Amino acid sequence: MAHAILSDSELLARLVAFDSTSCNSNLPIADFICDYLDRPGVVVERLPSPDGDKVNLAVFVGPAVDPETVDGLLLSGHMDVVPATEPEWQSDPFALTDTGDRLVGRGACDMKGFDAIAINAAAEAADQGLRNPLVLVLTYDEEIGTIGAHDFAQAWPRDRPLPRRAIIGEPTSLDVVRMHKGHLKMRATLRGQEAHSGYPHLGRSAIEPAARAVTALAELRETLLTEPCPHAEHFPAVPFVALNVGIVRGGSAVNVVPARCDIELGLRILPGMAAEPYARRATEAIEHAVAGSPGVSVEVEVVCSSPPLLTDENNDLCSHLYGLREQSATVSASYATDAGWLQECGLDCLIFGPGNIEVAHKPNEGIPKDEFRQGGEIFRSLVTRYCA
Repeated sequence: MAHAILSDSELLARLVAFDSTSCNSNLPIADFICDYLDRPGVVVERLPSPDGDKVNLAVFVGPAVDPETVDGLLLSGHMDVVPATEPEWQSDPFALTDTGDRLVGRGACDMKGFDAIAINAAAEAADQGLRNPLVLVLTYDEEIGTIGAHDFAQAWPRDRPLPRRAIIGEPTSLDVVRMHKGHLKMRATLRGQEAHSGYPHLGRSAIEPAARAVTALAELRETLLTEPCPHAEHFPAVPFVALNVGIVRGGSAVNVVPARCDIELGLRILPGMAAEPYARRATEAIEHAVAGSPGVSVEVEVVCSSPPLLTDENNDLCSHLYGLREQSATVSASYATDAGWLQECGLDCLIFGPGNIEVAHKPNEGIPKDEFRQGGEIFRSLVTRYCA
């Protein structure tokens, strides 16, 4: 027997109750979603991660996708959240709390609010006899590098089309976002020789050349500030490739010559740009800085790369949402999303969802109740327009 359909806020409370922080398996929340959507007219496919500890979900309602028209609608969200360890939380982060005008809980904004709306839209559409398909793609590990979307895009058969119209429901305050930057994450590992600090000549410090490498990366960052980039006019606050050295980790004790130092950095690439040249430039800067340190080796690797997004505004979904939201100007985002990978499946992706990105990843994260309700109405209208 099919489960009763919960209200969007009730379903959101159930989703928030799962601690789906990226360091944990997402199988419990995925199992719940599969069970909730176990009803006639809904087909759920599980796409496990390589280690089997995580899973992407692909949900299908209605007829198969017509490869000629690729009509219908695809809605996508991620199931993972960032940690909720901040002491400033005023309530249990994994218990949805109604504060009057907001629903507060980890992931309520980013992005279980949208997930609840999308899952309920699928459940409600199951017995509506859709003329075009509604598809949900729910991913793992977006928060640590869009890993689930990468795995989905790499594994999904290209001869099995998905609806071309796609919305990734990241919190945009219901603005329509058609472009965002990519995020290239890299790690440099320097290795020297450990020794007692009383006999430094017997060791080779990995930290000292790492300091020179950080300086070289800072110089590269200053160079990047001056270089013109495509679509820079849509990123007025940061119209260049941004480079950030985020983590430097090395050493074990003050009285030990450090044998290892790790540097982790990120570069945010604008739409229309390839990540590889910037990975090469960062690698060359690091290797050149370390080259003058005998006995020290360095290995530079790309940890993950989330592609930038660029979707033509001259498509019917974008035009429709622009009109619906009375939006005339392009809105861009400087963060990366699953859309960067999902566009490689032939999708025209837009970023559009309830909630404000400025409260995501922070203590007392929440979603405005009015905006959550409005988002539910909009997405159901889109299902009616493109699928019913």
